Amino acid sequence: MTTTVDTKAEATRIDGRAIADALRGRVRDEVAHLRKHHHLTPGLAVVLVGDDPASQIYVRTKSEQCEDCAIQSFSHRLPADVREKDLLTLIAGLNQDDHVHGILVQLPLPRTIDTATVLAQVSPDKDVDGFHVVNAGRLMSGLSTALAPCTPIGCLRLIKSQRQDLSGLRAVVVGRSNIVGKPMAMLLLAENCTVVMAHSRTADLAAECRAADILVAAVGRPQLIAGDWIKPGAIVIDVGINRIETPAGKRRLVGDVDFETAKYVAGAITPVPGGVGPMTVACLLRNTVIAACRLRGIDDPII
Repeated sequence: MTTTVDTKAEATRIDGRAIADALRGRVRDEVAHLRKHHHLTPGLAVVLVGDDPASQIYVRTKSEQCEDCAIQSFSHRLPADVREKDLLTLIAGLNQDDHVHGILVQLPLPRTIDTATVLAQVSPDKDVDGFHVVNAGRLMSGLSTALAPCTPIGCLRLIKSQRQDLSGLRAVVVGRSNIVGKPMAMLLLAENCTVVMAHSRTADLAAECRAADILVAAVGRPQLIAGDWIKPGAIVIDVGINRIETPAGKRRLVGDVDFETAKYVAGAITPVPGGVGPMTVACLLRNTVIAACRLRGIDDPII
């Protein structure tokens, strides 16, 4: 008598680290080309206000990856009690600095500083984070000149690592932030997807998710989306980074998707960590190179 073991096939794990490594390699090659043929070294200025530990780690990672790709890195660290006027003066100077092609203001800023005012001070042509209202408008209008936010660009590249032609697919974006949700929807619309933006007030969120060929979770609620919310075979991109406490009293990182149940339903899924996170910095480097080319009047590189 033969015993049959019931084993469920798991989804393809989308390896964000490997895809980010490949993208950085192309950025590195493009920087070498620009230096050799155009005497141009792209430069990224990062402004950090205060001493938030997570922000310090993120800024250090950006500087290290800039160095790895031969991008000039300019770090400006300011005390938490810096006057908003002085921060705006610094950014105005970076806007005029020909060695700086990208400007990134690390968020969050102290409560004493108005974030919208600071982000508006950054030149749209150097806004490599894609947060300026001009770039948001360009993206909404479908203009190729938009510098789009790094995390949504990274998500799109992860999706297209599984399927190049997205035309006609139903994409559901859970979360409506200006940083991820809204620009993600615009990028998917540009790929000719039918896009649904869902959020905390969506009626029957589970049903909306179950209808998605592409599901992007960016809502900031740990393990909100379970396997029975996912359409079989869907591409699932988990943007969430949440720390939860285990029964043993330890803390671990999880996404907005319950990976352990979702992996038996989805066709492809990003893990947390190791999925979207590595792509964000890689796409920042890519945006910096593109901004440098545009400021010098060079055609956009294909990277």
